Parts: sequence; C-alpha cells; structure tokens
Amino acid sequence: MRRLREKIRDIPDFPKEGIVFKDITPLLMDPECLRLAVSSIADAFRDAGVAKVCAVEARGFILGAAVACELGAGFIPIRKPGKLPADTRCCTYELEYGTDTIEIHADAVSPGEKVLMVDDLLATGGTMAAACKLVEELGGEIAGIAFLVELAFLKGARKFEGYRVNSLITFE
Repeated sequence: MRRLREKIRDIPDFPKEGIVFKDITPLLMDPECLRLAVSSIADAFRDAGVAKVCAVEARGFILGAAVACELGAGFIPIRKPGKLPADTRCCTYELEYGTDTIEIHADAVSPGEKVLMVDDLLATGGTMAAACKLVEELGGEIAGIAFLVELAFLKGARKFEGYRVNSLITFE
C-alpha cells in the first residue's frame, strides 16, 4: 500500500488553520492506484456475503460505488438532509462543535441483508457511526467497515469495536 500512500498529498491549513488535509485526489486520478484501492477494499470483504455497499457523500460515493461493482453488490447512498427523493430515515450525531444529520432511504436495506460500509477517511468516526446506526435500524447487518485512509492519532476506530474494520492506509 506504499504506492497508494505516496499518492496522498497533505494540504496544510485546509479547511481551516491548523488542519492538515489528506487529499486523495492524486490517487483517484491515477487509474492503476484507483483500481488497486478498489480491489484491495473489495478483496478484504469478498468472503463476507456482502449484498449492498453503503457510503456517505461525497468522496465515499467514489469508492463505495466502485467497490459495489467489484463485489457484484448494490449501492446505497447516504446523504445530507433533503437530497434523497423517497421516504427517508435520519440520524443526527455530534461533531466537535455542534451536530450534523445524514439520511438514508427507508427501503434501502432489507432485514438481515449484509452491508459493507465504505468511506474515504476515518478521522473521529462520528459520521460512519451514524451511518452504521441507520443501516442497523433498517435491519441490515454490518458485514464490515472499510476506509481508504485512517488517521489513527484521532482514535476514531474505537467507535467500531466489535465490527470488522479495514483501513488500507494508516497515518499514526
């Protein structure tokens, strides 16, 4: 995964001063690296009986949809409020300063269906924890949680004890 790691660039002071943003766009622009990332995520869960792959907008969609295709699974988008056209369920969760809300279509998951959760980056884990909660409330079973990048120093993985979690690239 060193090759993938080398394609992630640091953008200092984005989106605000003091934050070093991990920009995955150079990796996404390289077709071989993108293919490697998608197949590596999929390979880690090929034995999990995944029926659907779920991802949160926006960068999560890029990887999630591609992983769904690789696994022969359906894709479930989770979006900000008001963006999904049919009946939805929502989850509001805590951020460092305030709250945020995400939504899923109420009919996105059938009871007992195995769902792989995918996102580009694990920081504090709040968004993914809320996404998992939505899937489980609909009766889905979390087959695993996959991240392209994990910022281990933020300890977000602690929110997912008991789940099968795989991060391709970890920054300590």
